[in-house]
Amino acid sequence: QAEGLPHLDGPPESSGPTRTFSFHQKVPIPPYLLALAAGQLESRELSTRSRVWSEPSMVAAGAYEFAGTEAYLAAGEAVAGPYVWGRYDLLLLPPSFPYGGMENPVLTFVTPTLLAGDRSLTNVVAHEIAHSWTGNLVTNATWAHFWCNEGCTVWLERKILQHLNGEDMFQFAASNGWMDLADDVRRLGPTHPFTCLVPDLSAGIDPDDAFSKVPYEKGFAFIYYLNTLVGGAAKFDPFFKAYIMHFAYKTVTSDQFKAYFCNYFKDETALAQIDWEAWFHSPGMPPVTNVYDTKMVKQAWDLAKKWHTCDVMGIGGQGPVSASATDIDGWSSELICAFLDKLSELRAVQPMHATTVSKLASLYGLYSTPPRNAEIRGSFFRLALAAEDPECLPHVTELVATQGRMKFLRPMYRSLFHSKMGKQLALDLFATHKASYHPIAVKMVGADLGV
Repeated sequence: QAEGLPHLDGPPESSGPTRTFSFHQKVPIPPYLLALAAGQLESRELSTRSRVWSEPSMVAAGAYEFAGTEAYLAAGEAVAGPYVWGRYDLLLLPPSFPYGGMENPVLTFVTPTLLAGDRSLTNVVAHEIAHSWTGNLVTNATWAHFWCNEGCTVWLERKILQHLNGEDMFQFAASNGWMDLADDVRRLGPTHPFTCLVPDLSAGIDPDDAFSKVPYEKGFAFIYYLNTLVGGAAKFDPFFKAYIMHFAYKTVTSDQFKAYFCNYFKDETALAQIDWEAWFHSPGMPPVTNVYDTKMVKQAWDLAKKWHTCDVMGIGGQGPVSASATDIDGWSSELICAFLDKLSELRAVQPMHATTVSKLASLYGLYSTPPRNAEIRGSFFRLALAAEDPECLPHVTELVATQGRMKFLRPMYRSLFHSKMGKQLALDLFATHKASYHPIAVKMVGADLGV
């Protein structure tokens, strides 16, 4: 459907049974950002420079979910400088899309798993908007320097959320991000070369094979550390805007980032404390542990500790004596996920017993009324699979059968495969559904399962 497409140079040219569409991208882009989409699409206006596109059945839901897009754009401009791309449109892809979002300039691709019905997952849109500066405007020179894209983007995403929702939200997201990083470092192993901020990919390693939370969250941790070291936002925010302006329409390496940072802050004596070699090239967790304000996440973590300590040995039980359905009344989906993820972290060595998980699910309605929020389901099902709770199997089966986002596919398949009850089921489900997944998802899940 070409009518109303602001990206076209003009109406399509007809020639017999075919039509030719012409596009003009006014701002230079890296080649990996070139993408085309075709289908029966409708759109809804979100602002004078933004709209959402999708198949007709989803366009109204998309318009509701992403109504705050203009506010994200304005916040990004306040932090990073002018938005140079003109329009910012969103396209809801089919469920097989393997990522949360892809920051294609002018038209971001997003997964329908963001349609939670309560606008609780739109931080992904904030992330993709942040890429308009970090990634699309200033681009990592090679994939070894992927953190220059993603670590900076996570920082800018959280600055956007801070601009709109306050410092507590920034610190909440940072605290959860640190936990996500620790989880991936634990999964990969603390000495694995892929846990380096700047991994060595020179031997022909496929960057997809190195993909993890490391460039995102270790990169963010590094940026936050530098921010703190030089005196906080009053000094660091102007640096960041100047960095964007200096490298706009160019690529950047880690050493170039270092050189620009050191020159900008050449009068700061604190820079002598930075161990650049350790930050860039040492595996494992960062060489410095940042201190984040955990007051917003504390109630979620405290509840996780109650469920953890009620059955430390994993022999089964009915949960904390004081536990009730009201524990999570009024909680945002982010808080519920923080509770479940913290509980998974606490049970990394000794999984919970199935009876305890079943009680948790019963109290909080995680089986009887499965939440529409894919993040909550993903976090809970990982916990349930580790506990060998058979009640989760039909729900996990439904999740991997109906969407192809790797953020959920890979942990579900890995957890299922490594459980006592689910190894063969994981292989069978993958054989049944892999034809509906994106090729990159097939490759990565196949590697996880050894097939």
